Amino acid sequence: MRIAVLGAGAVGLSIAARLSNVADVVAVTRERHVRAIRREGFRLTGRWGDNRYDLDVRAGVDRGERFDYILVTCKSVDTETIATGYADLMKDTEVVSLQNGIGNEEVLSRFTDRVIGGMIITGFEWRAENAVHVSVEGGPMRLGRFPAGMDREVASLVELVLRAGIPVEGTSTIRSEIWGKTMYNCALNPLGALMNVPYGRLAEPHAWAIITEIVREIYAVAKAEDITLAWPQPADYLRYLADTQLPNTAGHHSSMLQDLLRGRRTEIDFLNGAIARIAGEHGIPAPVNSCIADLMRFRESVQGS
Repeated sequence: MRIAVLGAGAVGLSIAARLSNVADVVAVTRERHVRAIRREGFRLTGRWGDNRYDLDVRAGVDRGERFDYILVTCKSVDTETIATGYADLMKDTEVVSLQNGIGNEEVLSRFTDRVIGGMIITGFEWRAENAVHVSVEGGPMRLGRFPAGMDREVASLVELVLRAGIPVEGTSTIRSEIWGKTMYNCALNPLGALMNVPYGRLAEPHAWAIITEIVREIYAVAKAEDITLAWPQPADYLRYLADTQLPNTAGHHSSMLQDLLRGRRTEIDFLNGAIARIAGEHGIPAPVNSCIADLMRFRESVQGS
């Protein structure tokens, strides 16, 4: 089995490392990571075990190469660029999105009709240019044919990921799963970044009041989009977030915070920004998600000045 991981940052390199035990994996990543990994190997620590991997890392792959699966793990802001650059490679291959936010699968669907959606609630934090720490795990990875369904190719990938030691489940409702994860990210990721606190601090009353409104707005938008979330009402999800997801990820620092510290664009336009945009298309007010998105855009502009 041959797998290419495109846009491999902390998430992609960690997944590539585990998959390299059971498949032939090529990880396409930034030059600085290529140099460090080729020199010293890739070091993975934390919830997925402490090991060193001799990964096949490159700055690109030859357009004549063929793979059984292509995993896209780049930031959402780079999906269009990755898909355009590797369009010839994608058109006859199963393409899997393992990314944050809403809209990535739709972008990939313009380049191939063989898109597999993915959802992963796991915390990955850089420790060095060739080292990632898996800090938290909020549940198993989910994979399914996008926008809905299960088939042989998805089942085969689920089996492979399981063999690699990564918790995973197949699902026939991946679009709803992606919205569920997006809701989790919208609730915690930008607030954790803006306030520079780990997720556990967001259970405090003032932060929780903001989270409650973020979630309520997302439910209204999901209903307009005919998305059925796993929790019937906002109060049901907020209970799950407080009792399960937040404790499981209490020590994690927001990926948006890591982006800000590295001077990179965040994925806000695919999270709260996407919710605000879709709300506007339906004539639904989403003032809290809009405000959070504007605050993060302002923070990006200040960070970059």
